[in-house]
Amino acid sequence: MTVTTYPTQFESDVVLRTGRTVRIRPIRPEDRGQLLDFYRHLSPETLHARFFALSSPDRAMAYSPTVVDYDREFGVIGESADEIVAVAHYFASKSEPRVAEVAFAIADAAQGCGMGTKLLEVLVAAARTHGIERFDADVLSDNGRMLDVFQGMGFTVTTEVADGTVHLSFPIASTLLTEQRAADRSQSAASASMRSIFAPRSIAVVGASQRPGQLGHEIVRNLRATGYTGKLYVVNPHATEVESVPSFQSVEAVEGEVELAIVTVPASQVETVLDHCIAKGVAAVVIITAGFSETGEEGRATEQRLLQKARNAGIRMVGPNCMGVINTDPATQMHATFTSVFPPAGNVAMSSQSGALGLAVLDYARSLNIGFSTFISVGNKADVSGNDLIQYWSADPKTGVILLYLESFGNPRKFGEIARRVGRTKPIVAVKAGRSVAGAKAASSHTGALATSDAIVSELFRQSGVIRTRTLEDMFDVASLLANQPLPGGSRVAVLTNAGGPGILAADACEANGLQLVELREETTAALRSFLPSSASVTNPVDMIASASADQYRRSLDLLLADRNVDAVIVIYIPVLPVEAPGVAAAIREASASRGKTILATFMSASGLPAPLAPVPAFPFPERAVNALGLATRYAEWKRRPAGEIIAFDDFDVARLRAVVDAKISQGGGWLEPLAAAELLDAARIAAPKTLFVVSAEEAMEAAMCLDFPVALKAYGPSLLHKSEVGGVKLALRDEFAVCAAYEELAAAIGDRMTGAVIQPMVPGAIEMMLGVAFHPTFGHVIACGAGGTLVELLSDVAFRIQPVTDIDAADLVEGLRCAPLLHGFRGAPPVDAAALRETILRLSALLDVCPEIRELDLNPLKVLSHGVSAIDARIRLEAADDSPPSRRVAY
Repeated sequence: MTVTTYPTQFESDVVLRTGRTVRIRPIRPEDRGQLLDFYRHLSPETLHARFFALSSPDRAMAYSPTVVDYDREFGVIGESADEIVAVAHYFASKSEPRVAEVAFAIADAAQGCGMGTKLLEVLVAAARTHGIERFDADVLSDNGRMLDVFQGMGFTVTTEVADGTVHLSFPIASTLLTEQRAADRSQSAASASMRSIFAPRSIAVVGASQRPGQLGHEIVRNLRATGYTGKLYVVNPHATEVESVPSFQSVEAVEGEVELAIVTVPASQVETVLDHCIAKGVAAVVIITAGFSETGEEGRATEQRLLQKARNAGIRMVGPNCMGVINTDPATQMHATFTSVFPPAGNVAMSSQSGALGLAVLDYARSLNIGFSTFISVGNKADVSGNDLIQYWSADPKTGVILLYLESFGNPRKFGEIARRVGRTKPIVAVKAGRSVAGAKAASSHTGALATSDAIVSELFRQSGVIRTRTLEDMFDVASLLANQPLPGGSRVAVLTNAGGPGILAADACEANGLQLVELREETTAALRSFLPSSASVTNPVDMIASASADQYRRSLDLLLADRNVDAVIVIYIPVLPVEAPGVAAAIREASASRGKTILATFMSASGLPAPLAPVPAFPFPERAVNALGLATRYAEWKRRPAGEIIAFDDFDVARLRAVVDAKISQGGGWLEPLAAAELLDAARIAAPKTLFVVSAEEAMEAAMCLDFPVALKAYGPSLLHKSEVGGVKLALRDEFAVCAAYEELAAAIGDRMTGAVIQPMVPGAIEMMLGVAFHPTFGHVIACGAGGTLVELLSDVAFRIQPVTDIDAADLVEGLRCAPLLHGFRGAPPVDAAALRETILRLSALLDVCPEIRELDLNPLKVLSHGVSAIDARIRLEAADDSPPSRRVAY
């Protein structure tokens, strides 16, 4: 047996549907002793379900090898507390190499929690990478749990029953149904694992002092003051009670279950406390204590030990270096932070990566009358991250709006997948700190130079439907709208005001935010004229003049809301007579309650906002109201659009693709030579002109005669990154003699940096575009599309999407460019094949799944023709893929 390298890419810490976690990894030869012990502890019924007639653990080992080749044979185990609790294998058929048999064994105590499903998912992922297309399995007909695992994956399963055994067979290719089932499992598991954090039945505050003002003491006081409904304990070996709550010597000494531990001891003691929590069987910990990865390498190493211990024990960890958790649900009433601010209940949930900022946020939101369902400060995000929280909040009926303050990403690709799904039902608003490009790396490709981190973040959010705001003020402005008003039905806006100046400001802001100041229907303007003064303007913006009364506001607003041309109304009021303000506010609130359209108010008054306005969102200036409306409108437009599909291409020559990549990786990677790059594109069915490579003037003459003239000659050398900068391109050469002369000229001018040249037939006309790929260490593969040619970086007309790209993403990528009108015919020019450009984007996305070793790729120019495209120049750099296990848990 030829054993391939141990595949670390299939290692991960996973959350099961019970909310507990396990370690999943490929099996290793040294697991033999533990695996035998695992079989010896299985019940006779479980052993029989796996091996049928075989009943001996020792005989079972012959059919459950720990030495596999990770190709035709593959084994995977589940570990909890460093013990094997599950094992599964596939064995490829010798007669049908694309078919494999699968088998599972799961410890009795671990059955029914989703373990089998996770093992099967890993086997499917491994099998796909080795050309296996179908799984077979034989299951006893009374083994309902195992049958449910196969049926529940979403694959098309065929069954045959004979002699008490069910034979199952199913293709393992990914489908929309299998992806949806996986997403549903992920959300369910994440939600279950967060329950112990947001709604624990019991809490132990570890390190709570008797001295007021200390973090632990304040947390205990807050929990008592807000009426936490569960059991509350204190752990302090130097006290008998804190705030009238009994104190215990250690977590293990607590008399009763501890579901959540909140840790406030000094950093040097946290690891010991975590050991006690694990021994007690605590489900989750919140580590308030600072002094870990934020302090340097030593702190980072300690934090990693904490994380590994938590993962081995199967518990979730918030922090370290965080502020705590709040849940306003009356069934829980949990104020587990050290701030004195407990927000009013509402439908907004928020995660803040900054603890200090979280304090200010709670206070500010309270002043805006924004209510929270839950709030969490995640600190260093060693374990629990925004991805877990978004999935929890997606299923939380008390949460309607999700707010995120982010300083970093753990798994951006997963974030995009989750946000795209959750955003269809609940808006996600995010502030991403760290927008500067000061830390951007120099890049050797056009794509790498253009793909700055902040540009990628913006595109990730846009692609996922996340509302990105530049400031926290903007975040809470749009949150107050989303939490209290229906989404705008469109971009058509009416403005109602009692002062012309603010109305004009609102109109200008609408145009800047992509909103349309709509023309009112004739019946609307006629009705307005019937009761407004003759000096009032009844066109949009509607200026009722300074003397407008509360009744006029009520009647005018009713008319604007009834107008079929209007999707949203911005109401502006300057209180000329302050005594009128409450009446106007009440009129606005009443109109909001009776109509299903979006209403925002602007009260320009030094005395603040009148209470009767709530829940209509109100702003001190019209520009802020319009900005919030613009953000909400763009989100509503994204939500109304179809979700899009990730397209699979069955015409890819996967064997040729892998042969090109594997050959280069075996040589240490680097830039593909021209012919290898052409081979890769051809195997992915990305059109390019015929390409010949030559290393002398004589070879150039001979090669040119094999092509149709005129031809292009391009210098090649590993260090020639941008040929045009050194005069390395000769175009429209009309015969072989011109080619020979051009080669000699290039060789003389460029010298030793030129190791050969590429000859291609000229491709006339068309629109020059650029497609590219860059690999970002945080975001993974990023696909770029923009105006092509030598001025690509100067023009900077480029947009990005995180891979994988859907058909909708590809269309947005193209149509969002300033140069997009050129594709459809501009000033009399004929249109070109924009559909072929979109298909090429999708092919690039699919290519990255087959060849993740691609680190940089430029197709520049990519000529878009009247029919099809042609990749005139291609540069592709490969690197061995990083097979390190994911840094975060994956929920299943």
